[in-house]
Parts: sequence; C-alpha cells; structure tokens
Amino acid sequence: MKILQVNCVYNKGSTGKIVYDIHTELVKKNIESVVCYGRGDKVNQPNVYKTCGELYSKANNLFSRATGLMYGGLGCSTNRLIKIIKREKPTIVHLHCINGYFVNIYRIVSWLKKANIKTVLTLHAEFMYTANCGHSYECEKWKTGCGNCPRFKKETKSLFFDNTALSYKKMQKAFDGFDNLTVVSVSPWLMDRAKQSPILKDKNHKVVFNGLDTSVFYPRDISELKVKHNIKDQKIVFFATPNFTNDKNNLKGGYYVLKLAQRFLGQNVLFFVAGPKTAEFEVPANMVLLGNVSNQEELAKYYSLADVTVLASRRETFSMVVAESLCCGTPVVGFKAGGPEQIAIAEFSTFVEHGDLDGMYNAVLTFLNGINVDAEKAQQLYSKSNMIENYIKVYKEVLN
Repeated sequence: MKILQVNCVYNKGSTGKIVYDIHTELVKKNIESVVCYGRGDKVNQPNVYKTCGELYSKANNLFSRATGLMYGGLGCSTNRLIKIIKREKPTIVHLHCINGYFVNIYRIVSWLKKANIKTVLTLHAEFMYTANCGHSYECEKWKTGCGNCPRFKKETKSLFFDNTALSYKKMQKAFDGFDNLTVVSVSPWLMDRAKQSPILKDKNHKVVFNGLDTSVFYPRDISELKVKHNIKDQKIVFFATPNFTNDKNNLKGGYYVLKLAQRFLGQNVLFFVAGPKTAEFEVPANMVLLGNVSNQEELAKYYSLADVTVLASRRETFSMVVAESLCCGTPVVGFKAGGPEQIAIAEFSTFVEHGDLDGMYNAVLTFLNGINVDAEKAQQLYSKSNMIENYIKVYKEVLN
C-alpha cells in the first residue's frame, strides 16, 4: 500500500498538522507515504513535495478575482502534481484541503477519475460540495446549484462576476461518475450535509474524527502560570482563536466573548484569550490578552489552567479547540456550530443556540463550580493514533 496525500499546506495549520501526522505515522508503520502540498515554505524531507510557487499562486489568485472562479487556472502547478502522481504510482491518492490557489480542483478531480485512481477525499470544510464557499451557513443553494449569490464577492473574492453557478456546474461535472471515490467527513454533521449534496450524494461516505498529539495535550502542571499571572483563587475562562476581533460578523465569535466577559465583571473570574488582536478596541478589565500562542506545549498549559473553555464560532465542521480542551481536562461551553456539539463528549460540554449569551453565561457558571473531566476518555477519542488507525481502515476498505 502506498498513500499519496495532497493538501494546501504541510505541518502548519490544522489540516497541515493532520497530514503531517498521517504521513509520519504511516512511515513508522512501514507503509509507503508521499505528500504533495502547495503553499508555504519548501520542506526538505524525503517524499514531501511542494508543487506550487508562491508568486505563481498569487498571480492565479489575482486572475481568479477577475474571473470569479477560485478553483480553476493553475495549469503549471497542476501539471507538476499530476507528474508526481504518475511517477510515484500510489495505491491511493488522499485529498484534503485543496483550495488555496495551488491546484486546479476541477482538473485534478477529473484526471483522477479518468485515470481510475482510488481516491479518498477528506472534507475539512464545505467547499468541495458547495463548489464555492467554505461555510454556507443558512444558505441552501448548494442543494440545487448556486447562482445569484448575495455573498459572492466575500466568498469567491470576485471583483466583477457572480460565477458561482458556473463553478457549481464545473465541480459537479468533475465528480460525476467518479466511482473510485470515498468521501470522509470529520464529523457526522458534515457527512450528513455532504450526503445531501448533488455533487457528492452518490459516493461512499465515512466519518473519521481529526486527531491530535496526546503527548502534548493532557492535564498539565499549572503552578508556573499561576505565579506568572498572579492567580490566587480566581476562576479562569479560556478562549483560543486564530484572530481576536470585536467584529460581530467574524466567524470565530470574539465579539460574543467580549460581551460574556463584561457580564462577569465584578466577579472573581478572569478571561484569558489566546490569539492575535486584529484591531484596536477596548477589552474588559477582567480579560487577559495572551497574543499568539504558537507553542503547543504552552497552549496545553493554558487549557489546563482554565476552569472552562468557550467556543463562540458561528460554524465549525469539527473543532480542534473542543478536542484539545477536553484532552487537557477542561470542559467546554459553546454555541451550536454544526460539528462541535456532535464530536464533543456530552457530559463534559454544553452547547447553546448561536448568540444566546444568557445560555452561555449560565452554562459557564455551572462549569465554574467544578467538574471532573475524564481526560483519558477524551485522549482515546481524539488521539492521532486513533485517527490514523481509522484512516488505515478506510484505505484497506477502499482497496478491497
């Protein structure tokens, strides 16, 4: 068995780390593994190939803004990827997030179909069946074919044209008749959505949870952090985000965390925020901004320090924050966002309707009174070893 993974990035970001983990664990198991990625720095590792130059990617990005088609173009880098696949002759090609302007999605899917190559497609977002947006939210045009999109400029970055209907037709044509395709979703919620899509509904569908490194994410000694932040008997609420903003429309919901912190003013509760602040705005006196916490060991310590982690996202297909927090022994309170409420361990988490600050406030209060999270149970569920064993099962089923 020889697996060739394709992803936008490698060993960075959530999907890049997942691809890295699968690759390294397959190698440890003496299973041949190759990775092709398109964006970021060139990695000098055996069987890991960067297929697209940064300037070429940016040029195609600009071109797509003129055409309104995000997933086309990129002839040279797509040719390079196909050349590597032909040379490596993998048993299975495993596609992850192949947006990011490094490959022509319509063409690579059509080529894999025509070449009769067994393919696994992991859905980390919705764009492979919406053919346009990463999160469709309440819009259901993806069930019938897009067009007349009120959000096309924001979603496709198009300067002029609404070509969402054309993109949908091209994506549907690429997947039509692709019988050697297995679609893996990272949550039951996402699989249910993919099954409703005319583009992917007739494919073989499975669920594999994302995995993390449980040698990093486990309950930590927090004595140093308590001294560093002069914590005596205060309760700690933790919020981790790729960017912290007060924009109410931001996907990750920093606005609601600010409002929630304000409700706890005067109480013995501190809010710790991990994530770079993207604009100048005032924060409540009970909020501590940590900035970007890129070190995973340090991040695990802050999860462990907290009495509860909050998730304020409008939409998530999985949520590594939920998995990381529970593995560190900290319960989670969040808005219902799709995937998180299905992948979380119910007895250690509470989810309320999006925007329901009263519900979130009451749930946080409940968990601040103390709860013992079974971190070992979480680690078994979300471990990268469990994820990889499940992917190996998928690979074997595909081959059989």
